[in-house]
Amino acid sequence: MLRAMRLVLALVLPCLVVSMVASTSSAAPPWATLVPFKKIEADPSKNYELDEKQGPWMIMAASFAGPTAEQQSHDLVMELRQKYKLEAYAFRRTYDFSKPTDGIGYNRYGGPRRMRYLSNNKFDEIAVLVGNFSSIQDPQIDRALAIVKNARPDTLDPNKKPDSSQRLLGARTLYSMMSGNPEKLKKGPMGSAFVARNPLLPKELFVAQGLDPFVYDMNKDLPHSLLKCPGRYTVRIASFRGVDTMKPAEFDRLTSQRNDIAKLDKAAINASKLCAALREKGVEAYEFHDRTESYVTVGSFNDVGQPRPDGKIEINPAVHRLMEEYKAKEVAKPGTNQVELYAQVKFGLRLDPQPMPVEVPRQSIATAYNATNSLLR
Repeated sequence: MLRAMRLVLALVLPCLVVSMVASTSSAAPPWATLVPFKKIEADPSKNYELDEKQGPWMIMAASFAGPTAEQQSHDLVMELRQKYKLEAYAFRRTYDFSKPTDGIGYNRYGGPRRMRYLSNNKFDEIAVLVGNFSSIQDPQIDRALAIVKNARPDTLDPNKKPDSSQRLLGARTLYSMMSGNPEKLKKGPMGSAFVARNPLLPKELFVAQGLDPFVYDMNKDLPHSLLKCPGRYTVRIASFRGVDTMKPAEFDRLTSQRNDIAKLDKAAINASKLCAALREKGVEAYEFHDRTESYVTVGSFNDVGQPRPDGKIEINPAVHRLMEEYKAKEVAKPGTNQVELYAQVKFGLRLDPQPMPVEVPRQSIATAYNATNSLLR
């Protein structure tokens, strides 16, 4: 049955909008500040290049173009990771102004006017982006943005790096001095940083809609479907990825690449297997399948915590217990005083290192209305 559903997915390519999209336009969930500290990797031998797995919301910190752009962007990424403990990534984009382009208006033959850029050159620009935020309302965005705007990394210090390739640095510095605003003068060389979406993700991902009708149909008849969870929240403990990209164009491969269909099948089977095994042990487990992955949750809650007078969240004890029960365990590293984190394995399947509360997906009123109308036609 699951294979049949996944095969249909390979042939259907509507807008890529999954149930989690609604969170990008809604208020930040109350558990957003509960993510525990995680070590930020900073290996100088690695190139931390941006991909579809980051974001979807990030902070545009700085951009570089010129002979030293490659080295400076790498140095800034490393410094942000090592010194400021921020997840930083590099993203390269090529601009070609040497080719003609369509202008405004029409030529005498009725076709588009062809024009050339004044600059008539071609160059690569490397942007440095910070963060890995699931929502534009994520409270961690403001904190990270403040750090970036006020940071003064050695990589962007003109006294230490006189041959800087940072784009528009001189113009921004001059504007800050001429504005007369003391707050602007306090900011560092990344004072113009701003929040942006991950440029590798499709625009459709950022359009808020209800639960995808196709996804709803995949899940509604499952015996332990997450759609049947009575509470508003649950705790996600295991994720099984079926497709490694969220680009709509990549789904075309599903019609010809059996390996990708097999991945979707395996992800769905693993989620169902884990859910059934937990249910046999008396655990209130649910499974959910969408276009790119399948996952398993446990528990049902009407709230995940209550705000305290100081503005922080006092987490629901039952939610916290589940997060602690299923999270990765610390294991002492032999011969050292260090410990390593290892994700738990249940019934032969690996759990998420850090379980987190999630909202239970619901069918939107519009989706239900359209589904009812389609049956009446």
